[in-house]
Amino acid sequence: MAQSPRKLSLRRGDPAREEERRDLLNSLSHTRTLINQAYGGFNCASDTDLIESYVFEINALQARYNYLLRRVKELEGAT
Repeated sequence: MAQSPRKLSLRRGDPAREEERRDLLNSLSHTRTLINQAYGGFNCASDTDLIESYVFEINALQARYNYLLRRVKELEGAT
């Protein structure tokens, strides 16, 4: 029985899979940097509107980080 094309493209050592993994890891690193910057801004802010905007930004970045982390784990689990 033949495997589905998606399963075949996710074999270990597949260049496309490795490139996607590298891209996801780079995005994770960049998002982590943005989260740290947002926390820095939050810690220095005194205006209530600015504080609120940092709270929304941090929440959005954490949601993106969680998504990227989940994708990396899915990709690594699909061998």
